Amino acid sequence: MLQIYNTLSRSKEVFKPITPNHVNIYVCGMTVYDYCHLGHARVMIVFDMVVRWLTILGYEVNYVRNITDIDDKIIQRALENKESILALTNRFITAMHQDSDQLGLLRPTHEPRATDFIAQMQGMITSLIDQQLAYQGDDGDINFSVRSFPNYGQLSGKSIDDLNAGERVAIGGGKRDPLDFVLWKSAKPEEPGDSRWSSPWGEGRPGWHIECSAMSCDLLGKHFDIHGGGTDLQFPHHENEIAQSEGAIYGQNRKPLDPPFVNYWMHNGHIRINKEKMSKSLGNFFLIRDVLAQFDPEVIRFFMLKAHYRSPINFSDSLLEEARAGLSRLYTALAQTPGFMAKKMSGLGDPANAWVMRFTTAMNDDFNTPEAIAVLFDLASEINRIKGDERLILAQLLHHLASILNFLQRDPTVFLQSTTLAHQSPAAVGLNAELIEAQIAARIAAKAARDFTQADAIRQRLLEQGIVLEDQPGGVTIWRRA
Repeated sequence: MLQIYNTLSRSKEVFKPITPNHVNIYVCGMTVYDYCHLGHARVMIVFDMVVRWLTILGYEVNYVRNITDIDDKIIQRALENKESILALTNRFITAMHQDSDQLGLLRPTHEPRATDFIAQMQGMITSLIDQQLAYQGDDGDINFSVRSFPNYGQLSGKSIDDLNAGERVAIGGGKRDPLDFVLWKSAKPEEPGDSRWSSPWGEGRPGWHIECSAMSCDLLGKHFDIHGGGTDLQFPHHENEIAQSEGAIYGQNRKPLDPPFVNYWMHNGHIRINKEKMSKSLGNFFLIRDVLAQFDPEVIRFFMLKAHYRSPINFSDSLLEEARAGLSRLYTALAQTPGFMAKKMSGLGDPANAWVMRFTTAMNDDFNTPEAIAVLFDLASEINRIKGDERLILAQLLHHLASILNFLQRDPTVFLQSTTLAHQSPAAVGLNAELIEAQIAARIAAKAARDFTQADAIRQRLLEQGIVLEDQPGGVTIWRRA
């Protein structure tokens, strides 16, 4: 039975979908004015894992992840580049898809762009004005009146009286209260024509928060199962989403039995550099494509899911190298068991199987991937210990369970011999497969001539260059990069 930690209740709750066998999930996506960094990668990888597990459990998943293609940063970057907003955003949407595809991630069911939902945003804003939850300021902006919404602070646990203006997104001169936030920004004379739309309140563009409410409600309904995103979005973005969404639906008089905007709120932890949150504002971020130039995509996925999705994780090359070494251990167990691909498995496999039970229990405990990965390591150790048909069966099971997390999907030999490993010296990377195989052949010849000193010297020389040899039954030697 799946349990999910719900940020709203601050506890694990048994997952009960609104519609049997169907899950609607919305995840806050990227603002497309630059290339994606590893913080974006974690959101994408975490919720890719969530969607895969929900699917394995038999749910039909409707996965929506939005694209913010209009906001202040986008306008500023377009002006700096002297290009249209559409050209800028299209370029970085393409780049985002390239990064995601290279990481081996599922595409969302829907990937709405904010600019395609302006009418829905204006409709929601009109409803909020009618409910006396929003007003037009002296500067022309439409603002949400935070103090008029009784349940503000329910997601973040923040009291209105304790909030201070410094925690808010931009405070405009037309606000009645510094806690209020913008729903519709009036156009400024210096802003380009492709950054404004006509509205009942004059030309302008939507505020950031209203975008997600309008898109999620339009595509998933006014009450859906799961809303996800990074923990930094919990406040104020997701808090504001609840206020404006439930405000538009119920006004100021939501009753206790009225369904909430979202049943389960999920937030993944930050990536940290030297114990500080990785972010563009701090200048300590790493682009996905730059890390992919050094590390295999599967290593990055493995690194992200070694930690629980709610935990912050530190990033460094050495930690990615640890992830690569761990993943290599799993691949080595498969490489030493030829024929494991002969049998294809689907679903979870035999639910009574002890390995399957452990794996399932871990994943159903709020997507506990560290424990699920521990099961994979224990399974690999057992494979290395035993012989015969049982070893082959366990290798098939390891491959199948790992596939649920999108691991071990490569030919083991190809992965283990890959040169996309940042730790290698230039000499090791330059040592190609043909040269390595020639050294292995020379070693075999030396052993046949009983020149074991030469055979050991060849093994040691290769090891010093980052190449590990493993002798198999039948006189076969396989190799991998250390």
